[in-house]
Amino acid sequence: MEIDLLTAAYPPLIVLAAALLVLVLPRIAGFAVGAASLAAVLAISLLAPGGEHLGGTFLGFEVVPFLVDDFSRMIGIGLGFLGICSVLYAYSSEASETLVAFALAYVASSIGAAFAGDWLVLLFMWELMAVTSTLVVWHYGGDAVRAGFRYAVFHGTGGVLVMMAVAVHYVQTGTFVYDGSGIAGGVPALLAVLGMGVNVAFVGVHTWLPDTYPRPHIAASVFLSVYTTKTSAFVLYRAFPIGGESDLAIYVAYMGGVMAVYGAGFALLQHDMRALLSYHIQAQLGYIVAGIGIGAGAATSELATAGAMTHLFNNILFKSLLFMAVGVVIYRTGKEDLYELGGLWREMPLTAVAFGLGALSITAIPGFNGYVSKGMLFDAANPGYYGTPEYQALYYLLWLGAIGTLLSFIKLGYYVFFHGESDISVPDAKPGQTVAMFGLGAACLLFGVWWQGLADLAPTLHAAGGHFEFAYPGGESELHPYSASHLETAGILTGVAAVTFVIVRKPLSKLDLSDPATVVFPGGYSLGRWSMLAVTELYAAVDRAVVDVVTSCYWIGNNPALAVDAAARRLPDWVVDVEEPRPADGGRPSTIHLRASVGLTVLVLTVALTVVLWLLLS
Repeated sequence: MEIDLLTAAYPPLIVLAAALLVLVLPRIAGFAVGAASLAAVLAISLLAPGGEHLGGTFLGFEVVPFLVDDFSRMIGIGLGFLGICSVLYAYSSEASETLVAFALAYVASSIGAAFAGDWLVLLFMWELMAVTSTLVVWHYGGDAVRAGFRYAVFHGTGGVLVMMAVAVHYVQTGTFVYDGSGIAGGVPALLAVLGMGVNVAFVGVHTWLPDTYPRPHIAASVFLSVYTTKTSAFVLYRAFPIGGESDLAIYVAYMGGVMAVYGAGFALLQHDMRALLSYHIQAQLGYIVAGIGIGAGAATSELATAGAMTHLFNNILFKSLLFMAVGVVIYRTGKEDLYELGGLWREMPLTAVAFGLGALSITAIPGFNGYVSKGMLFDAANPGYYGTPEYQALYYLLWLGAIGTLLSFIKLGYYVFFHGESDISVPDAKPGQTVAMFGLGAACLLFGVWWQGLADLAPTLHAAGGHFEFAYPGGESELHPYSASHLETAGILTGVAAVTFVIVRKPLSKLDLSDPATVVFPGGYSLGRWSMLAVTELYAAVDRAVVDVVTSCYWIGNNPALAVDAAARRLPDWVVDVEEPRPADGGRPSTIHLRASVGLTVLVLTVALTVVLWLLLS
């Protein structure tokens, strides 16, 4: 009976019901229900048996709304645990009931996309995720409204491309249900890469991310920092699964490498703390995308996919933790610019420690979860260790991204918490904020020390007597992140970053360069404005013409004689002979004398009608 309840309970509906209850219950009760709904998602993810559940048909198509496998289970655990912490943080950060209701609806759609077992359900959840996340942004008002509009345009465009990919996939395969081979090759795969690339912030279509996430309420940024991007990266894996051997796999992998460098590079140039973290969402997604690309088309598929999925799981934990810590700083100080702060570790020691846990995790310092998953990705791409020569350039891109990440968080931590003396006296985080942050921080530390537990969650790693077997050619025969070679790599990266920061710290503080890709904003605005004017003016012209025609027909129907007379006066003299009207004498004789014969008139009408009919049928 327990198993039946677990498989009959559809996680998105549980969270969506909680979202509605938040609006009607007292504040503390509503938030408690929201957290409880996400605890239920966590429990279902842990305990529900694998397989397809709640399957059936919709409009004649086979659908599987609830698929539990090793991949969706791992994502469900991460999203459920984060959701509990995020609701607690929102309550303590004075987020409104309406905002949290929108956020829970957004979380429900994200969880629905993660557990979808077919492309049709995925499409519905994908679009619902775009709509609800836009509402989360818009709710704050102010600058967030225009940013939310741009956000909606990006995600609407990406959603249309994904919808087209799914439609062509169905034409080629005859089914929407996942079969383990991913999206169909050719046009569907290309459209899927382009559409999903918007949500996972491919370089060139990423500008919505740093533009949007720094603007709403701090609690909204915590939700936004995870659910869209991480769920979308997981869906990208569904499209290009392990061993899929897609022709696009190598391009996807290298796009991930470029994202890692681009995101980390522009994060270094930011003054706004949440903008810096937003660029690092792109950078860390780059590692995940690179792992998915390698896993879909290389001999290192198992290790690359394991690295991608564990890094995705770890990102759920440490990225939200960093947004929480920075959010507390903004909440207490009212300042967004990191160069306007300093010395806050004395005023806010708990927040400083929480930030440190997140920073050490994202920068892959030994002892923290990011070190384990990022090490797998380095191994999968390293041609001298486990990878293949075609990924050698990608390996160095990932190295550059890692150095940029270390530099960014040394900079952020230094200027916010350690540089100089604080000139303001502020309290530390509230109890709810503290519990949420340290809950996530503890998980980051747990999976860095107890790395075997993280490996157990990874879908493609299989324990054999406590060992995780891989054919490493460098002499090691099993996965062990704390081997001498892995620790040496971490030490080199950290040392290079520390020395580089000392050298570039002062010139870096004077740089404030905007992302060149943001040219799409004025360009998009101009294109949108002029295309809107063109469409509306064309509509107005057509509307005037239609109204004139209808008005004329109405007048002709009421004044047939006057209409014929007026029309005749416009014809040339060789057709009709119009005489000037004579004074009325009790009647009005016709003033029109036809010159064409009846036969000619019939012939002209017959030809005209034939031409019209031919045009309609051609």
